[in-house]
Amino acid sequence: MADLTPTHISWQPSVNAANHHTDRYANTELTVRRGQGFTITLYFNRPRQNGESLAFVTEIGPYPSESHRTRAVFNLSEAGPSGWSAAQGPSEATATNFVISSPANAVIGRYNLTLLVTSGNKVSSRYLGQFVLLFNPWCTGDDVFIANENERQEYVLNENGIIFVGNARYIEARAWYYGQFQDLLNICLTMLDLSLYYRQDPGMDVSRRGDPKYVGRVISSMINGNDNDNGVLLGKWQGSFHSHENPSRWDGSVVILKKWRQDNYRPVQYGQCWVFAGVMCTVLRCLGIPTRLVSNFNSAHDVDRNLSIDKYYDSSGRSLNISKDSTWDYHVWNESWFVRPDLGRSYNGWQVLDATPQEQSKGIFQCGPASVVAIKEGDVDLDYDTLFVYTEVNADCNRWIVYNDGTKKRVYCDTEIIGRFISTKALGSNARVDVTANYKYPEGSSEERRVYKKALAKILGTSVTEGHTESADGRPPETVRNPGIAGKFKLAEPPVFGKDINLILVLNNLSSDRKTVRVDMSASTILYTRRTVAEILKATTSAELGPKRGKHIRVKIPYAHYGKYLTTDKRIQVTALCEVMRSQGLKLLVEKTIILEDTNIIIKLPRRIVVNRAATLEISYANPLPEPVSRCVLLVTLMNQQVKINLARLAPRERSKIYFEFTPRRSGPLQLQVDFSCDKFSHIKGFVTIAVAPS
Repeated sequence: MADLTPTHISWQPSVNAANHHTDRYANTELTVRRGQGFTITLYFNRPRQNGESLAFVTEIGPYPSESHRTRAVFNLSEAGPSGWSAAQGPSEATATNFVISSPANAVIGRYNLTLLVTSGNKVSSRYLGQFVLLFNPWCTGDDVFIANENERQEYVLNENGIIFVGNARYIEARAWYYGQFQDLLNICLTMLDLSLYYRQDPGMDVSRRGDPKYVGRVISSMINGNDNDNGVLLGKWQGSFHSHENPSRWDGSVVILKKWRQDNYRPVQYGQCWVFAGVMCTVLRCLGIPTRLVSNFNSAHDVDRNLSIDKYYDSSGRSLNISKDSTWDYHVWNESWFVRPDLGRSYNGWQVLDATPQEQSKGIFQCGPASVVAIKEGDVDLDYDTLFVYTEVNADCNRWIVYNDGTKKRVYCDTEIIGRFISTKALGSNARVDVTANYKYPEGSSEERRVYKKALAKILGTSVTEGHTESADGRPPETVRNPGIAGKFKLAEPPVFGKDINLILVLNNLSSDRKTVRVDMSASTILYTRRTVAEILKATTSAELGPKRGKHIRVKIPYAHYGKYLTTDKRIQVTALCEVMRSQGLKLLVEKTIILEDTNIIIKLPRRIVVNRAATLEISYANPLPEPVSRCVLLVTLMNQQVKINLARLAPRERSKIYFEFTPRRSGPLQLQVDFSCDKFSHIKGFVTIAVAPS
């Protein structure tokens, strides 16, 4: 009698994909989630006889071994010590259904599946093929299990995202297409195999891929290309982008990841924080780890790790780029949801992962996973990089005047400005949800100061007294006394790109004495990292303030002064250093960051859009400048399909429109993005989320 041999295998792709929430993946091989059974059908050359037994072997990685849990051998109807099992389902004479189940903590990745047939003393082996195993947020035993179905839909299955940018006073929504199901799975698995962790010890690296905190940390190192590890993106925050892509060009992850693969895994140029975060969210969702983007406004980077940010200005109020510390208008990172058995159950839940290359962690540009609970409680000594993230949301901010002789005096210490309006996208909508309370107790509260002192004590290894602050050289700072005046900048009207900016400096005398105040004013275009691009205004004036009286000083910044120095960040910082005369140098520093508003793109939808039926949108765009623009280009992107439309030149302040026809191929929410550029400005964005009805 011929040996029992499988002649054909059916992976039951449609049934398995529906059961495992993997039906939207574009790859053709079987893709399933761990901790859950999947069905295969084997066709044999003849019926099985008594005395013939079957077993299966799963193997993953270059050196599969049972001790590393990268190889498992399990008999039919017997759960082996590996946690893998196989059971026979309803069958026919030569076609047998099997349900194969993996343990909830199995290594994720691409497996080889082999059948062992034992007949008497003879064992024959037949290779059946490959399947991909992912994390399973639907499985209660999986470390990434998330109980709420709406959260699984949002943080695992939603391909459309919103990233919040701007600053603490002007928060904007930017669209991002994650596209985690768009033929990226092989790229994401290859990313793991290119990491420094894999190169160092491939067998051990693969054996640890069942742990989401390990996988998340590896991915955070691989999204940036700073370690000569074939990472996905290089970052660039200033200078020219002419030879490569301006980070503002990107609208989603798919084109970046595919370009990375097409360029033989050379880093794509260029990215900034929201790009790194958007791409990492795609990869983690693709692998099955629930992930979302979080934006922190007034985000600190505390290089010397003393929980304070030091900013320096010259004696006329101009910002000096002499501190290694920095404060960004916003910084975007990722949160992923999983348990932390290494720290204890109280630290389960959202974990910060950050791929933006700011500092090395254990010798590699990677960050996290840092438990959000640990950050809130000031447990800055816990793995991984909790101290770094804590300072991003909790550092105090010191401002210093540097005099011509090199002496420094601290103008003031702000304990509340860092870590404001920490934001993420709402479940099922584009609304903004404030999650600041997840990261910190209310600013100024006794709990917040208690946690701050606790964190500082862990850093210094000693108890901390109230009001402890040190300068960068460790000495107590010399603080300027209260000058007895207050001041702030107010906008006389909304600041619109292409128009003159009109500001009012409001000064108030807080004392009963008359005061003469000298005001040194400066304005510069800046990046969202608050680095100066170019100075566009410098002026000096004086004001007489009567007792308990105020004065308004008007400031105008013409478009002609700022237009050619503006970057795609569209930011201007205005500073006034106000010195009270005959007061032994008492000074007040007033500062404001202005984001120029733009209502350039308007997208009008038909009342009803139905799947598989053509729809026409009206897209209007404008030249907001007082001068003509040419070389106008509109990029329209829908689910990674991009159309480039060359447009006619526009006269000063002219608005025009086009009609765009498309046919949606599936029902549900669909994100359409528009990017408008010309010779005078670039990457003006607009987007709309379209609700596509079933036919």
